[in-house]
Amino acid sequence: MKRLNVLLLLLLLVSVSLVAQTKVIKMSATKSADYGVQYFLPKTVLTISVEYSKITQKAGLYAKYAGTSLGLDEKSVIQEDQIYYILDKISVESKGIPDKKESYLVEFKSKTTAPFVYLTEDGLICTINAEYEIPKPAPQNAKTGDDSKLPVVNVESLFTEEYLRAGSPLTKAKVAAKRIIEWRESRNDLLTGNAENAPRDGEGIKIALANLEAQEKAMIELFTGTTTVEKFDSEFEVEPVTDLSKEVLFRFSKYLGIVDADDLSGSPVYINVIKTDEGDENIETDPKKKAKEPESIVYNLPGKASVEVFFGLNSLYKNTIQIAQFGSKQILATSLFDDRKAPVKIYFYPHTGAIKQIVQ
Repeated sequence: MKRLNVLLLLLLLVSVSLVAQTKVIKMSATKSADYGVQYFLPKTVLTISVEYSKITQKAGLYAKYAGTSLGLDEKSVIQEDQIYYILDKISVESKGIPDKKESYLVEFKSKTTAPFVYLTEDGLICTINAEYEIPKPAPQNAKTGDDSKLPVVNVESLFTEEYLRAGSPLTKAKVAAKRIIEWRESRNDLLTGNAENAPRDGEGIKIALANLEAQEKAMIELFTGTTTVEKFDSEFEVEPVTDLSKEVLFRFSKYLGIVDADDLSGSPVYINVIKTDEGDENIETDPKKKAKEPESIVYNLPGKASVEVFFGLNSLYKNTIQIAQFGSKQILATSLFDDRKAPVKIYFYPHTGAIKQIVQ
C-alpha cells in the first residue's frame, strides 16, 4: 500500500489544467502503471503575516506657541521629533505541503471503469473519479481613489511679506495664526455664498475649498507638527510537530521594528499552538498486520489546535485551526470502485488530506 516509487508518475497519462496560476494534474490509472496513482498526504504549515508601521513625528517650528496663538490643546501638538514602530495586525493562514514520509498509492482493479485521480502539482490528492474545480479566490474590494485628498502645498510659498519681515519666532507665529484665521473666514464665506468673485459652478467651489483647506493645513502644521506613517509587512512560517507553548516567533522593538527572535533589543512575540482535538486513533502501522489489510485509500482526519499569537499581555490573534499532523490516518477500501454501473466519486480537501464528500 505505502510505496515510494516516484518513477510511477512518469508512466501515467497526464493532463494539466492551469487556473488562477494553480496547477492540478489529472492522473489516469493505466495498465502500464499497474492501475495505480501515487499521492502524498499533506502536513500543515502555519503562515503568520505581520503588518506594522513606522511612525515619524516632527515638531512644528512654533509648537510652543500653539496654545497661545491658536488655542490648540497640548495633546494635539507634537512637542519633539521622534520615530517609533507599532504592531498593526497579525493574521494566520494554514496551508498543506506534501509530507514526503506519507506517500501512498491509489490502486484500482483492471475492471474499474475509467479510473482517474486529480492531484495538485506537488502531489496532494484532490479527487478520485471526479473532475476537480479549483476554488475561486474570495473577491477583494477594489481600491478607489481618495476623493478627499488635498493638493500638495509648499508652506514656504504661503509666507507673506509681513511674515518674512517679522523678527522673533513669537511674532512670526502670530502672523501665521492670523493667516490661518483669514483662510477659515474665506472658507466659511464660500460655504455660505458670501464670498466675492466666488466660482459659479459646484466643481469650482469644490476646488477652491480644497485649496483653502490645503493651505490652512500646511500652515497649521507649523504649530502641530507632522506625522508620517510607513507601512511594512513580514511573514513567518511554523510547522508544528507537537504543542508549542510561548514559542518566540520574533521580537519587536519600538525603535527598530521587527528583529530576530534572538535579538534582545526587542520584546518577544510568542505563539501558542495547543491541541484541542487529536482525532481518532491512527490506523495500523505494524507492517505484518498492514500486509493483511485489503487494498485501501489512506486519508487524513485532521486534528484541531488553538493558535494564539501574543505580545506582552495583548493577544494579537486567536483562532482554532485544523492541523493535519495533529490528527490521524484513516482508510477506505478500494472495493468501493468495483461497481461499474455506479462508480464512486471522492472529493478531498487537498490542504488537509481530509475527505470532503463521497458521491455515488
